[in-house]
Amino acid sequence: MPDSNAHAGAASGAKGKGGAAAGALTDSRTDESRFRVYTFVVLTLGIVAAFAVGTWLPFDGSAKLWWIGPVLALAFLLAEQLGINVDVRSGISWTISFTEIPLVIGFFVAPFEVVLAAHLVAGIGTLLARKVAGRVLYNAGAFLLEITGAFAVAGLVTHAVGGSSMPWVAALAGTLTAPLVSTLLALAAVRVLRRRMRVSTAIRLTGRILVVGFVNASVGLSGYLVISNTPQAWPLVLAVFLGLTALYWAYSDLLREQRDMEALSDVSLMVARSGQQAAARPASRGEDLVGGVDVREWATIAERIKDQLAAGRVVLRLRLEADDPMRVVVAGDDLPAIDPNADDPLLRLPGAHVRHFRITEANPDVRAALLDRGAQEALVVPLRSANQLLGIAEAHDRLSRWRGFGKYDVQLLGTMASHLATSLDNRRLLATLRHDAYHDPLTGHLNRPGFQQVAKDPLRESAEVVVLRIDLDVFSTVSDALGYSWADRMVIAAGRRIRDALGPDVPLARLEGASFVALLVDCTNDNAHLVAERLRVQLSAPYPVDRLSVEANAMIGYASSSGEAGEVDVDGMLQRADVAVRATRGGDEVRGYVPSMGQIFLRRFQMVTQFRQSLEDGHVSVHYQPKITLPNRQVAGVEALVRWVHPEFGRLGPDEFVPAIEAAGLIGVLTSFVLEESLRRVRKWLDEGLRISAAVNLSVRNLGDEDFPAKVQRELERFGVPPELLTFELTESGVMSDPQKALPILRELHSLGIELAVDDFGTGYSSLAYLCQLPVDQVKIDKSFVLGMGTDLGDLAVVRSIVELGHSLGLTVVAEGVEEDVARDQLEAMGCDVAQGYLISRPLPEDRLEAWLQARTARSPGRHSETVLTLLT
Repeated sequence: MPDSNAHAGAASGAKGKGGAAAGALTDSRTDESRFRVYTFVVLTLGIVAAFAVGTWLPFDGSAKLWWIGPVLALAFLLAEQLGINVDVRSGISWTISFTEIPLVIGFFVAPFEVVLAAHLVAGIGTLLARKVAGRVLYNAGAFLLEITGAFAVAGLVTHAVGGSSMPWVAALAGTLTAPLVSTLLALAAVRVLRRRMRVSTAIRLTGRILVVGFVNASVGLSGYLVISNTPQAWPLVLAVFLGLTALYWAYSDLLREQRDMEALSDVSLMVARSGQQAAARPASRGEDLVGGVDVREWATIAERIKDQLAAGRVVLRLRLEADDPMRVVVAGDDLPAIDPNADDPLLRLPGAHVRHFRITEANPDVRAALLDRGAQEALVVPLRSANQLLGIAEAHDRLSRWRGFGKYDVQLLGTMASHLATSLDNRRLLATLRHDAYHDPLTGHLNRPGFQQVAKDPLRESAEVVVLRIDLDVFSTVSDALGYSWADRMVIAAGRRIRDALGPDVPLARLEGASFVALLVDCTNDNAHLVAERLRVQLSAPYPVDRLSVEANAMIGYASSSGEAGEVDVDGMLQRADVAVRATRGGDEVRGYVPSMGQIFLRRFQMVTQFRQSLEDGHVSVHYQPKITLPNRQVAGVEALVRWVHPEFGRLGPDEFVPAIEAAGLIGVLTSFVLEESLRRVRKWLDEGLRISAAVNLSVRNLGDEDFPAKVQRELERFGVPPELLTFELTESGVMSDPQKALPILRELHSLGIELAVDDFGTGYSSLAYLCQLPVDQVKIDKSFVLGMGTDLGDLAVVRSIVELGHSLGLTVVAEGVEEDVARDQLEAMGCDVAQGYLISRPLPEDRLEAWLQARTARSPGRHSETVLTLLT
């Protein structure tokens, strides 16, 4: 394309890159082809017009032409080199030059052919000197049309006024024609290159060109007329010319400040806008991106900087990621190939300020670097954030001034570089925040939001998509035993195994703990099951943790979108895969989702969400199962057992709804309800003179509540119940799973005077050392051993051992599950202290319990003032 300010013949401007507005670089081959056709048309018209005007106007040769021609050429060259370039908009260059002065004088001192030749020599010579030879043909055609149009108009005006010699009016009209022709050609180039320019901008630019052209032509014409009539007046003419030049320079500085501010704003906005676009969209495969942004967007930014500096080339070397290599974006002349391994002094500059290098001043290393770039001078500035190099900006060979880059260019590039570095740093921060928002910091895989984003398109576009949910069941155990750092190592190792098994292209996310999820696209149910089985085998291999080898068990559930009616959403697929994983706990370690699973978990969901309302509506109640002492068979207390009659599901057993309530974090509400009902019942017995204790079951989650002992104490005080009449029962496995956490709570409860019992003793993995440390008062033999005593000698031996162990530790031994007289008699012979079971009574609601006490017990005075209830035989 034509180069900026290289169009030496136009009086005021619109020089370069195709004149007034053809300054933007375009990579479009279509636009390039259109411009080549336009160049051919302009050059052809210029040659034809020059031949026609040369034939029409007479040639007035004289001996003086041998020195007038070279002087005119020198004048044109000097006027062009002294031009003042002002970029009024992106890609639009307004050049205040003085070519009208030699042109208007040329009308009086030389024929058309000599002026045309002088203008061509000066203009093309300037282009070649500024290394814009690629547009010589277009500019040559424009030069021909400018001078041809100028002499044609001057000739018409001369013939119109009837003069034999060139009048000053004709010379002035012809001189103004040249910049007008230049502007019209430039505006046509804008249309050819499909660049946007408002009509108002074009009119305003044309007006400025004609005004400046008129001033220049008037000065030149006035000076020529004055000197021709009064040769001694040339100092005055020179002073006027110098004053006009100073005025132009002052005006150009004001316009330069304005357009520099606009340029800074444009560059900052362009980078910020591209950063927002990068954040709003993920990179597509095969797309040429730098920092998530199309390279063409960076080329536009580089081109904007190039236009403002009127440079032959601008090079942006950008590193958008910390470990990425520099990416190179070039605007302007092609950059010669440079060895990336070479020690380039321009790429390792310290600080963040602009350096101005000239090939005549630089040291040998810098001179070699400039020669490698094919540049005579360069402005170089590193782009730095607070602590790292983001890139390097280079500007090569200024074109709009003969003296090269000046202090204003250094200031402009430095400020632009500062804005650019800040914008790039913000973009990197934005990219980091976006990455962190969608990735797990421990494993580097996706997190739940990231997986949801990645899975949207495959679920919408593919008919067979499978979501795999993978759970490792030893994460909490490793965390408690070895600490979270070791558990994290195991999770990282598991993530690597999953990635190696599924491959790098399968979306993989860590949900929480040791739970992962993967997305299989175009995968059938059968293939998904095979993949899950293979994955489970690999994940179940022992994990080396420090010097230990941790056994792990993997459970995998999967859900497929095939066969689903309507659009399937990511959350729904994740929920189904989660349901399938939960179903593996019943046996198989790999399960695919089936609709019946959803019904089961929907039932659990309804139970959890409706539990509080059921409490308020009275659907949840407390039943009591009596316990008697052996051998005197006195009623020692009752165990409080919760019951729920659901309005839709009917009677629900504790084994069905208590685990769901506990998992949902509502066990505290349930415990508070049972505790309150039990203490109210004990208070009624106390008011009747009966000392009957109540036992309430506790969950492991209750032992994690540091405020639980204080809550219990407030309830005891509220109902006025002695603490010894309250017993808390805890399962053996629950206490032993985390004795360090349970011990402080249990000791605080025991210090209040509350009885503590270990339930289901003998079924867990209790440690005698921990049992000795626990402040318990009772052990309850699990009913499975009591029920088997009559037929299994092993069960009989276990029961006998527990009784002896409990007594040796000073504990009360309670046997549950007593359903036969033989079992009661055997327990009594062993020395068991308390019996509980269907032989005595089933769990009864409060009103039926009162009836049972009235019918099945006899009242007698005890050793104190209380009444004793003895079971009737």
